[in-house]
Amino acid sequence: MKQLHFDIAANAQVPFNNRVDFCVGTGRMGLALQKEYQDELALVQQEIGFKHIRGHGLFHDDMAIYQEYEDETGAKHAEYNFTYLDRVMDAYRRLGLRPFLELGFMPKKLASGTQTVFYWASNVTPPADYEAWCALVQATLRHLMDRYGADDVVTWPVEVWNEPNLEVFWEHADMDEYFRLFARTFRAVKAVDERFQVGGPAICGVDDKRWLRCFLEFCRAEGLRPDHITRHHYTIEPPERDGHYGYPKLSDPETCLATLQASRDIVDSFAEFRGLPIHVTEFNTSYSPTTPLHDTNLNAAYIAHQLSRLGDCNESYSYWTFGDVFEESGVPFTPFYGGFGLVADHCIPKPTFWTFAFFKKLQGTCVHRSQQAVVVRGADGRYRGVAWNPAEGGGEALSLTFALPFAQAAEACVTTQTVDEETCNPLKVWHDLGEPSSLNRAQIDLLRRSAVPFVQTERKTAEDKKVSVQVAIRPNGVVYFEVAPVTGGGDRGYDYRRVMGR
Repeated sequence: MKQLHFDIAANAQVPFNNRVDFCVGTGRMGLALQKEYQDELALVQQEIGFKHIRGHGLFHDDMAIYQEYEDETGAKHAEYNFTYLDRVMDAYRRLGLRPFLELGFMPKKLASGTQTVFYWASNVTPPADYEAWCALVQATLRHLMDRYGADDVVTWPVEVWNEPNLEVFWEHADMDEYFRLFARTFRAVKAVDERFQVGGPAICGVDDKRWLRCFLEFCRAEGLRPDHITRHHYTIEPPERDGHYGYPKLSDPETCLATLQASRDIVDSFAEFRGLPIHVTEFNTSYSPTTPLHDTNLNAAYIAHQLSRLGDCNESYSYWTFGDVFEESGVPFTPFYGGFGLVADHCIPKPTFWTFAFFKKLQGTCVHRSQQAVVVRGADGRYRGVAWNPAEGGGEALSLTFALPFAQAAEACVTTQTVDEETCNPLKVWHDLGEPSSLNRAQIDLLRRSAVPFVQTERKTAEDKKVSVQVAIRPNGVVYFEVAPVTGGGDRGYDYRRVMGR
């Protein structure tokens, strides 16, 4: 077992920008009309609580916003149907969410071509008529402002398109045409209300440095000042395919984080854009929705390290996605199919779900941050920390000892919540059950019970105004720990030691 000791100074203060709850990803917007989708999202909001949600398909035909009709002369006119949009937005708002609006994809009646992406066949060609596209964008924004209030809606971040540097998402990956789309859309949104925060280019890690630099050069030449920059972040080597599934190896985390820093450096190399916020509007380990890695404890431990660092050079980072109601490659065959989500079908939390729930608790002054853990001291005097131990291909257990300044009381209660392959591993339970593609009620209940952290508590005595806390993390484990003062309490005549026969 590897052992590390950290002695925390009383005045310790370490940089840590924790924006874990700013945004989360979703499958296409039309899926929000399904009950299972809403159930999974409600669970995520109850246990974690994100502020924004971002996904594809705002203008896809299943949302039915863009319509056309012919008048008596045969002339075509556009009209807009916001019935489904209202249902989706109302559902988001009930759960305390606001959208991070991705403007795409292209309604077929407005498209210049026939290229589509995904099982649900969304059009990824430029508009045949840019005036009609801009009118659609403006009408949608004005409708949202009328329904939810202009002062609120203008705070919803806006992103133009998705991964235009990939041919699969933008016809021919035509850079000049995307820049045209961005400029026209940017100006159309600002014409509705200058307060809207509009950004792009929503690129992934393919030729991303050239795309970002060219994008900023274009904006400078056109006199455009995007309000933020957006990009995506995935951390695997190309996967081996077998049937429906992909089996990748994880990339070196430092190399991946260096890619994000390179984007920060490129933006800051332009004097007029220096300091612009960068939103990572998608991140995960794998970029494929059928990667069993997503369902594992390894994924949870690796993502914990990412969450400890992603705020260093990014304004936010949005996990792709909150749940497994997701159909890019078709309707999934089984409840555990390697989907992007934090939650599997039937509202079964995956291990990575708890990584996010734990990081959400890290509010306060950071007193320790390392390759293995983050610890904060809250305004209430409690310490809260998360420790992790990713071990792809095998590894050893890790023991961390923290000597924490503690003058609040003579005793402390140390609480740990453990998520690892032995204590919180619904994927293994599903496997041991025979990997059923259709779960009965008893199996669902068993899987849910297997998908919660293991809780332990211990009283510790403060010595020399310090409390020593030891955290043991098995391979691929994530542990949340909390250190709180023990004060007062107890009833006359109650003696716990006598109760326990001591």
